[in-house]
Amino acid sequence: MPVLRVALCQLNVTVGDFAGNVGRILDALNRAEESGADLAVFPELVIPGYPPEDLLVEPAFIESAERALDEVVRATKECVAVLGFVESVDGLFNAAAVASRGEMHGVWHKELLPNYGVFDERRWFATGSGDTPLFVIGGLRVGVTICEDAWSSDGPVVRQARAGAELIVSLNASPYRQNVLIERQEMLSARATEGDCSIVYVNLVGGQDELVFDGGSMVIDERGATTLRMPQFVERVEIADIEIASKSRGDEINTRADSVVTRARRAETETIRPPSICSPLERSEEVYEALVLATRDYVEKNGFADVGIALSGGVDSALVAAIAVDAVGADRVHGVSMPSRYSSEGSLTDAARLAEEFKIELRTIPIELAHYAFLELLAPSFSGHSSNLAEENIQARVRGTLMMGLSNKLGWLILTTGNKSETAVGYATLYGDMAGGFAVIKDVPKLLVYELCEFRNKRAGRDIIPQSILDKPPSAELRPDQRDEDSLPPYTVLDPILEGYIEYAKTIGDLEREGFDPTIVRRIFDLVDAAEYKRRQAPPGPRVTHRAFGKDRRMPIVNRFRASRRFDGAKS
Repeated sequence: MPVLRVALCQLNVTVGDFAGNVGRILDALNRAEESGADLAVFPELVIPGYPPEDLLVEPAFIESAERALDEVVRATKECVAVLGFVESVDGLFNAAAVASRGEMHGVWHKELLPNYGVFDERRWFATGSGDTPLFVIGGLRVGVTICEDAWSSDGPVVRQARAGAELIVSLNASPYRQNVLIERQEMLSARATEGDCSIVYVNLVGGQDELVFDGGSMVIDERGATTLRMPQFVERVEIADIEIASKSRGDEINTRADSVVTRARRAETETIRPPSICSPLERSEEVYEALVLATRDYVEKNGFADVGIALSGGVDSALVAAIAVDAVGADRVHGVSMPSRYSSEGSLTDAARLAEEFKIELRTIPIELAHYAFLELLAPSFSGHSSNLAEENIQARVRGTLMMGLSNKLGWLILTTGNKSETAVGYATLYGDMAGGFAVIKDVPKLLVYELCEFRNKRAGRDIIPQSILDKPPSAELRPDQRDEDSLPPYTVLDPILEGYIEYAKTIGDLEREGFDPTIVRRIFDLVDAAEYKRRQAPPGPRVTHRAFGKDRRMPIVNRFRASRRFDGAKS
C-alpha cells in the first residue's frame, strides 16, 4: 500500500489571537516540514479560532483573518497544509484551504452547517456548493471536509470517496461532552467503510468560554479500523506514516483533481513512523481533565494571574480547589474561609486540611460582624415578618461581596463552587455563592462531584481531599443543623431526575415508568423551571454533560409554561 506521511496538528488556539494562532500554525508546519511530511492537517477555523460568534460581523475581524491566512500560505513549503479559515466571497464561508509552496491550490466550503445544541453556524455562514474537488497529495487523491460534513451517511465524505478519493481529511472543532469520543469513532468508522477510504480526523483542543475541545484526533482505515488516536486534552503534533489503500483508476471513477506537487515519496530504507493509538480515558479522568483544561484556558486566555475560591470545607469547594491547583498551580490559588455563627468546627478544620494538602494559601475572614450589621440595618424593614431564607441568604451575600472585593483589589478571578444539581433547582444564592467569574463545576451533577473527588484521591495515592469532607452530609450551613436533604430529595434520587429532564427531555410519565415518585418529579420540574432567572445571571462554566445550561439549553425567563402541568384548555 502507498504510505503517506501525515502531520496531525491538534492545536490549542484562541479566538481572535491572529498573531498567536499564526505562530502556533507555523511552528507545527515547520515540524511537519522537517519531518518530511507530505500533508499537515489542522483543525476547523484554526486561523480565527472557534467559535468566533458575532466577531464574524466585524469587517476588521474578517480582514485580520484574511491577512493571517495569507501569512500562513506564503510560509508553506513542500508539505501541503490543509487548514480552517473564514472566506468572504459572495457570502461568508467556514472554509478549508489547501496550500503548499507559497500558493493556495484550492478551497472547500463547509456544506453541512450545524444549528443545534451549542452550534449556531447558520447564523453566520453560507452553505457550501456541494462540489467535490480532489487534490493529489503524495500521489494519492485526497478529499477535504469540515466537521459536520462527516456526520451524514449521504454527505460529502461518501460523495468524495465515490468520486475517487483514497483519503478524506476532516477538519474539526468538535466540543467535548461525555462519551463523544466513542460516538465520533463509530461515526468515522461508518463513513470510512461506506466510502471505502481512509479518514484523517483532526480536532481542536482547548477551552473557549463554555466549550472545551478535547482533541482526540484519529485515523480510520478503509475497513473502519482505528489505526491512530491522539491523546485528549493535550496540544500535540503527531507525525505518522499511514498506509492508504489505492483505488482503481478505471473509467468508472471520476479522477478529476487539482494537482498538488509534493516532495518525492520516501525511499524504502527511510525510517517508518508507525501510528500510535492512545487508549481512551476512563470517565472520571476524562471529565476531570476536561475541567482542568477549561479552567486553565479561561484563566490564561483572559489574562488572570491568580484565582480565589471560597473554601467552606464542603465537597464542592474541595473539588474546585483541586481542579484549580492542577490547572494553574498551587501558588496561584487562594482559598478564603469565611465562617459564620453556623459554621461547624469540622468544616473549618476540613478547609484548613484541604489547603494544607494542596499547599495553597488560606486566609480566614469571619463574617459575623458583617452578618450582624446587615441584620441590624434591615431590622426595621424585616419587622413583622417571620425569619426565613432572607436572613440565611444574607450570609452568602456577605461572602460573595467579600470575594468580589478581593477580586477587585488583588486581581483574582473568583471561581464559584455550585454544581449542576444545585444550579438546576436554584439551590444557590444569587449575588452570594453564585458571585464570581467562572463556574468550574456548573455542569457537574452532585454525584459526579463525589466521583471526581475519589478519582483525584486515587491519582494522588492518598486522601489529598480529606475523607471527612467526602463523608459529611452536604449542607449550606446557613442555619443550625442544616442538611441539603431538608430541602431536596437525596442526590441519588435528584440527579437521575435532573438528568432525565434536562439532558434527555423526559416527561413525568417517562420518569414514573422508571420508578420515580411522580409527586417528587413534578416538584423537581417546577424548581428547574422557576430557577431560569438565576441561571441566566450565573457565570459561564464548562460543558461536560450531554446538555448543559447556557448555549446548550436556552429557555425564556418570562415563561409561564411548566413541564409539570399539561394544558387542558383556557379557564373560563
